[in-house]
Amino acid sequence: MITTKVAFIVYGVHKNGLTDTLGTPFIDGSIVLAAKNALRSRGLVLYEHETIVATKQEAIEAFNRVKHDDSIHAAVLFSGTWVWSANMLSAIRDFSMTGKAIVIWTHPGSQGWRPVGGLVLSAALKEIGIKHRFVYGDANHAKDVDRVVSYCIASAMKNRLNLKTVCAFGGRGMGQNCGAADPSQWTKQFGMDIDSRDTTQLIEMAKGIPAGKVEEYRLGLSRWFHEIPEDSDVTRRSIRLYLAMKELKNQLGFDYYTIQSFPGLGDDYAATCLMQSMMLEEGVGTSTLSDFNTLLCVILLTELSHERVYYGDLQHLDKETNEIKIIGDGTIPPSLAGELDHGKATFAEHGIPTEGAAGGLSVSLVAKSGAGVLARLGRTDGKFQMVLARCDVFEPSAQEIEQRRIECGIPFWPHAFLHVHCDMDRLIEDWNNEYACLGYGDYLFDILVDFCDQAGIEVLAH
Repeated sequence: MITTKVAFIVYGVHKNGLTDTLGTPFIDGSIVLAAKNALRSRGLVLYEHETIVATKQEAIEAFNRVKHDDSIHAAVLFSGTWVWSANMLSAIRDFSMTGKAIVIWTHPGSQGWRPVGGLVLSAALKEIGIKHRFVYGDANHAKDVDRVVSYCIASAMKNRLNLKTVCAFGGRGMGQNCGAADPSQWTKQFGMDIDSRDTTQLIEMAKGIPAGKVEEYRLGLSRWFHEIPEDSDVTRRSIRLYLAMKELKNQLGFDYYTIQSFPGLGDDYAATCLMQSMMLEEGVGTSTLSDFNTLLCVILLTELSHERVYYGDLQHLDKETNEIKIIGDGTIPPSLAGELDHGKATFAEHGIPTEGAAGGLSVSLVAKSGAGVLARLGRTDGKFQMVLARCDVFEPSAQEIEQRRIECGIPFWPHAFLHVHCDMDRLIEDWNNEYACLGYGDYLFDILVDFCDQAGIEVLAH
């Protein structure tokens, strides 16, 4: 999961032990400490600015420090007491140009006049159009702290995409319109570059992988699979493709990739199922069919989740039970194997001549249970939208799983069964592709909403 570092800056005019008329210090150190500890307990790394900011010069010095520290992803401005917002505003505006998120956090309570300091600064930022989140909440209240944390993590995710490169191997797969990308839009909105290569380069590199490396990798697959795949031409080509992609990634220096898969590569050399599965297992953002919308979802979920990500066809929806089946064509990280598979995956051949006549190893399993999020990026009239729904992944019983897998006609492809917590009709109406991306972790929902807010993506949350 992505590590998020936050600048924690306390501000307020009445500092340095100054007391109110009853002799109580305006700034309560115990409240400040509790706020810091609450953020650390949620996994945030803090840079603690030592000076409580009150004057314009102090604000300039504080924000200049965090502005130039690339390891800092967001700033939490904690209101210790009231403040002259004019002393803070220009320095905050300058910091906001970095694109790092700003959170104003005010702890409730009459003593110390903290609400006044929070409200006046938030209003000042609104006056000049500086995007920020205002949180009025107690450090002991999980929902309040969550609003601070999710916004900061979303900022770290947004910053992480900046300057990254996506490599597209081959053209549009299977005639998909709803996964295409405009490179200029991606650069403008996410700061990412889209490069492209023909799959010929990948095939030629695959052919040149030494036989010894192929055999060494084949024997090591017992870590993830119940059995080692047979030593066949299909197996060797599948492994060569994976090893070649790893080598090409290092050689070309791209961060993520999408690949046409078929028509083309899957007919000319090998299906990409094993390569895609193991790249996902290694935490590399990738997608098939040159589907860039799936790719960005996979990148986000991979960086934000403790588990690996599964993408596949949103193959069946039961409106009566709110059940969804996701079935991918042979691609899934093997670590997602559940209890039915005793924690390991098995192999199958791709098996569909119309989608890869050359054949290739595919991965077969039933996804493990857990709370998660369904996500799907898309565009409506050229503008990005993200459809989100909370879900619970479950495994059918051992008695019914065989029948449940036969239902789709291709029982050996990987299956995920889930219940979604939403109005199914609305979800279907808003859904914008045949694919679904599944991330494990119920905390993902709020972070993705905040990411979209910061990245200029409309959210269709259910």
